[in-house]
Amino acid sequence: MYKNFFKRIIDFVVSLIGLVLLSPIFLLIAITVKLDSKGPVFFRQKRVGIHKTYFNILKFRTMRTDTPDVPTHLLKDPDVFITRSGKILRKTSLDELPQIVNILIGQMSIIGPRPALWNQKDLIVERDKYSANDIYPGLTGLAQISGRDELSIKEKSKSDGEYVQLLSFSEDVKIFFGTIMSVLKSDGIKEGKSDD
Repeated sequence: MYKNFFKRIIDFVVSLIGLVLLSPIFLLIAITVKLDSKGPVFFRQKRVGIHKTYFNILKFRTMRTDTPDVPTHLLKDPDVFITRSGKILRKTSLDELPQIVNILIGQMSIIGPRPALWNQKDLIVERDKYSANDIYPGLTGLAQISGRDELSIKEKSKSDGEYVQLLSFSEDVKIFFGTIMSVLKSDGIKEGKSDD
């Protein structure tokens, strides 16, 4: 009942409230991004959604517009492409805030496996073993509070599978507050080595 009904209602209500309350921060970040470098405020990227369908994830742009469309860890020198404001946004995870819109319109959930890039075949295949591609991807998930960038693809997928098994309101609350603590401490962030 929670997975198929209440989870979506909570996602909708919380993301709507979040969008309203955070709108001043959105505006401030948007101005900063625009003044810092040429290009759009938002970055759209093809990601894998529920049942391996595709959608465009939204982020505040943290990299130059000529950055290749590959996971950051595959770039030879990621720091060359990351903007000044981008470094701060990535470190604080504020670049992820526009995904509230993805949640609001039903493409993502607040809690779930982080959506893989369309070309991360190894991660997608590994998640299939745990049915982790059969639920909505999330703004944050169990893997994000269990090591984030420090985890291998197999470890991330295993954590995603564990979440599929544990999926409940209490588990989502635990991950939500665990994420806040991880962000405040910048746990598990390794710039330039993330799949995200």
